[in-house]
Amino acid sequence: MANQGAKKRKDENTRHMAKLRRIIIACNVFYIIVRMLIFHSSFTWTHWIGLVVTSLGYGLPYKWLNQMAKPSVTDDGELIDGGFDMSTGGICGYLHDVLYITCFVQIASIISGKFWYAYLVIPAFGAYKGSSLIRGFMSQGSEGGVEDEKTRKKREKMEKKASRGQVVRTRTR
Repeated sequence: MANQGAKKRKDENTRHMAKLRRIIIACNVFYIIVRMLIFHSSFTWTHWIGLVVTSLGYGLPYKWLNQMAKPSVTDDGELIDGGFDMSTGGICGYLHDVLYITCFVQIASIISGKFWYAYLVIPAFGAYKGSSLIRGFMSQGSEGGVEDEKTRKKREKMEKKASRGQVVRTRTR
């Protein structure tokens, strides 16, 4: 019964990565069949570039997720850790989002080339997260700002009360 959790996570990660691989292959096959074979007359060099970009959009996050999902084993083959939990948020969730956005862009670009603009969501979200991180570091020294008269008086009263020290009063009966 030792390492049951690690074995379970290893199996879940194996199934999850196989599912992601099937999604990627299905999207690529669909794109190639429809765009290259059916609509071959309108297939230009820009579509080749799009295929390379989406292949990178699949390959890099998938490789990173695959590294995260790998189990840790000892030298004699005993399972130590089943790998990273793929259902968590954070970087793992963002990598899944990149894969799903790439699927959408690749399939939707069959209809119109304007769907490539949806790919701008990824760097825009990265800039948003980066700016909020930078803003968090910058605003540590300058909290508050301009306070009104009522807030100032309340703050001064609280400071005065805190500096006096708390007197414990007990009632006698």
